[in-house]
Amino acid sequence: MKISNETKIGILTVVGITILILGYSYLKGNDVFSGSKKFYAIYQNVDGLTLSKPVLVNGFPIGHVSKMQLQIASGYTVVELKIDPKYDIPSNTLARLESTDLLGSKAIVFELGNSREFAEDQDTLRADIQGSLAESLQPVQRKAEDLIARMDSTLSSVNKILNPEFRKNVDRSFVSIANSLQTLEGTTKKIDHLVGSQTGHIDRIMANSEALTSNLRASTVRLNTTTANFERISADVANSNLSGTLASANKAMSDLQSTVNRINSGQGSLGMLLNDDQMYKNLNAASANLNNLFIDLKAHPKRYVSFSVFGRKGD
Repeated sequence: MKISNETKIGILTVVGITILILGYSYLKGNDVFSGSKKFYAIYQNVDGLTLSKPVLVNGFPIGHVSKMQLQIASGYTVVELKIDPKYDIPSNTLARLESTDLLGSKAIVFELGNSREFAEDQDTLRADIQGSLAESLQPVQRKAEDLIARMDSTLSSVNKILNPEFRKNVDRSFVSIANSLQTLEGTTKKIDHLVGSQTGHIDRIMANSEALTSNLRASTVRLNTTTANFERISADVANSNLSGTLASANKAMSDLQSTVNRINSGQGSLGMLLNDDQMYKNLNAASANLNNLFIDLKAHPKRYVSFSVFGRKGD
């Protein structure tokens, strides 16, 4: 059977129109050849979200946005989502509208819930909106701008500091520091030499210090003993009848004063001896006579004593 050219052209036209319609429907998010589960999510703002945007779970596409309809009365937008029927979606799944790039493109990201019950076809899921990446980066941008401003101010200060005059001052400072370090090194060497030459003397000083410490320790022991003895003496004095002793001493002094008064008044032998001139003269004369007697005794001993070394005659 021979097909005419007109028939061929007609068939090709119909096929082309069919492909065009199917492609347009697919681009609008309509699944032409297979059935899909439909879910709904209601958002207050769908800026950046368009038809055919993907529905993702952990970055993997499981469906797409098939329809969006604005509710004039409430101002909310109802978004229809077509999901591959082989995926079961828990009933408490959250459909979050998120940005996918810095240009503000959006997608629906499912945060699968932990419910054991699955959402049915035509169910409405919980919805949430996450800020765009540009909005989330605004604090970072502000911090970066502040950091850049501070860096600019710091660089300006560094440029002011690193002028030729300042560099000269810094060079002079480093030279002064180097000279100081050399002087310090020389001083250190001198100190080392001095310490090395005086090591014996230092050792003797340390030995003397140790001996002095030992003597001080021994003196401390003796001092402690003396202190203990003094404490015992103080205790004995405190425990003795000091008031009675003082009373006896006072009585003795009173008696002595009375005796002295009697002597001064010429009472008694001693008082008469001290106050009677005649007795003094008699004693003085008796002493003179006794003295003359001793002189005569020395001059003429035979007058007073007669003795023989060999005994008397006739014995």
